[in-house]
Amino acid sequence: MITVFGEGRGFRVVWLLEEMRLPYRLRDVDMLAGVENDPEFLAINPGGFIPAIRDGDVTMVESIAIMEYLLGRYGPSPLAPDPQDATFPAYQQFLHLGEAGLAASVFFLTGARHFAPETDRDNWTVRQAMHVFTSRLGLVIRRLAEAPYMAGEVFTAADISVGYALEMARKNIDFALGEAEQAYLGRLRQRDGYRRALDACPATRGWWAS
Repeated sequence: MITVFGEGRGFRVVWLLEEMRLPYRLRDVDMLAGVENDPEFLAINPGGFIPAIRDGDVTMVESIAIMEYLLGRYGPSPLAPDPQDATFPAYQQFLHLGEAGLAASVFFLTGARHFAPETDRDNWTVRQAMHVFTSRLGLVIRRLAEAPYMAGEVFTAADISVGYALEMARKNIDFALGEAEQAYLGRLRQRDGYRRALDACPATRGWWAS
């Protein structure tokens, strides 16, 4: 059975597993208590960050890489268009943009807002991170003016990637999402796979509801 270590971006992995109806076990990782006190997890990911998975003899880290692995190993799946499909370029772009352009920027903005000294909460690097986030968000907004989902007319794993990042922005940095983004998140939240994933992830459920 696949073991998912940690929530956070691990919610993306759990959501995908629920959409694919694959059996898994979620193993909590208490980052606040310190991963140095969790030797089992450090044996999986010596880098000490979440998420990670163990699937038989396979161990992997990085949420988007894990998603691509699961789709490749246990597919084909409608959640990942065939490379020859006309929707594949948009799917691939937004699958990665959800982390590299959106969630990664929100991560640093979260640290600046909640943990940095007061004098460092609006420095050059913080402003650059916000610029990266808003410029990439502009691509999402433009896409939503064309289609209901990132790859087009149907939901794919790219929406798991982008949707999670928008939830991060909404909750972690109190970013005011526009009507199109809010409606998009509303569509994602109605999915059975999303609801099952949220039921399986108590920390994420509490974080988004608080």
